[in-house]
Amino acid sequence: MRLKVDVIVTLGTPPSVAAKNATQVIPIVMVSAADPVRLGLVASLGRPGGNVTGTSFDVGLEVFGKQLELFKEAVPKLRRVAILSNAGNPAQEIAVGNVKVAAQSLGLQLQHLSVHRPTDFDAAFGAMTNKHADGLLVLVDAFFQLHRARLADFAAKNRLPSMFGFREFVDAGGLMSYGPSATDIFWRAAGFVDRILKGARPGDLPVEQPTRFALVINLQTAKALGLSVPQSLLLRADQVVE
Repeated sequence: MRLKVDVIVTLGTPPSVAAKNATQVIPIVMVSAADPVRLGLVASLGRPGGNVTGTSFDVGLEVFGKQLELFKEAVPKLRRVAILSNAGNPAQEIAVGNVKVAAQSLGLQLQHLSVHRPTDFDAAFGAMTNKHADGLLVLVDAFFQLHRARLADFAAKNRLPSMFGFREFVDAGGLMSYGPSATDIFWRAAGFVDRILKGARPGDLPVEQPTRFALVINLQTAKALGLSVPQSLLLRADQVVE
């Protein structure tokens, strides 16, 4: 704010909330913020009002159900799933609730673990190991994106199948991902910045939600885990890493 910038771009929910609390004047383009209406970032998705707009990550119950369904199809013995959330992200409490509903319908048991900083990972990993989790589901969060290599490495060393929301985790060695295209989300966020710099008001620009979803499977990781991914699932994948 002291630099008098023309636009602030925020990645994820916590930075978007922090920016909104800091200024009601400078335009803010949020990238992949979850539930912006409930958190008071915008008045509505169609007419945000105020100084915030951008892309939202409101994927809802259906996507979490799809993640678990695909995960179970790839790992038939999946019974207990450890779910990792970021304690510093207020939107993840909503996501955890959605995952619990989806898991119940699929007959899966959940072990919810929350971390706030990198030093919390070891305790969370230890809890997963002690409870003999069959798989790991990591919620979408910029914090986890930053530490994706560490998460994928833990899963590999402990022979733990893993499901993520973005394909970048699969590139890092995770088993599979299902969710929106991060590249598409960033491209669309850049479009918001362009329009605002050309004079558009953030409050007049509708918030955009994900429209493109992709299933990515790492076949190398599957082989290392001793998993034989069904051909029917591989045929439905948008990309297979071999």
